[in-house]
Amino acid sequence: MAIAIKTAQEIEKMRKSGRVLRQVHEAIRAAVKPGATTMDLEKVAEAKIAELGGRPAFKGYMDYPACLCTSVNNEVIHGIPSHTRRLREGDVVSVDCGVILDGYYSDAAVTHAVGKVKPEIQKLLDVTETSLEMAIEQVKPGNTLGDIGAAVQEYCEAAGFGVVREFVGHGIGKKMHEDPQVPNYGKKGKGTKLRPGMVLAIEPMINAGGPEVKVLNDGWTAVTLDGSWSAHFEHTVAVTQAGHLVLTD
Repeated sequence: MAIAIKTAQEIEKMRKSGRVLRQVHEAIRAAVKPGATTMDLEKVAEAKIAELGGRPAFKGYMDYPACLCTSVNNEVIHGIPSHTRRLREGDVVSVDCGVILDGYYSDAAVTHAVGKVKPEIQKLLDVTETSLEMAIEQVKPGNTLGDIGAAVQEYCEAAGFGVVREFVGHGIGKKMHEDPQVPNYGKKGKGTKLRPGMVLAIEPMINAGGPEVKVLNDGWTAVTLDGSWSAHFEHTVAVTQAGHLVLTD
């Protein structure tokens, strides 16, 4: 496993990429409402990325057809935007997006409530987002990937939710997916030690029911095996001498 250590200048470039991505996510947030299609969100993202001088990281990656992954309700990740998939009051939609700016990648995801959702679904969103914050708190030199995974796993499982195993976070930089893999489960103190200059895409994928998932016939969309709803939050985070720097904030 060859982990690319980034210079301060490279991290600054990734931060600029992350700032573009944050603005894309803000534009999408404003477009998430009952009656919108997932393709409407895609068009907003595509226009905003172009306006800000970036390139979409996902489109064409392993032949993926869109800028966004839009995963609704029981879809965990990699849902493909569609002209016919219309959001309804009470749905949730996970929007995952990546940007390339000046050769450097950023990657972030947000799960949005569409209008007002049931309290147990709001809890799923809140717990998943908090678990990402707790994982980021573990990002500092000398800690391990196991510390990150354990933070997510312990918090989400204590809340009664399932932690997806088949998909994990990843290193990121001049490529979308770099070493190391960043699981959302693990044991404290185990795994690769974190060093300044590592940059990680940390992305809890948490199900209201069991952790198991399956991929649909489109070859992309991952759904929960038991039909329970799912949430996904992600930030790109650099390990610094002082601790961590969230590049997509």
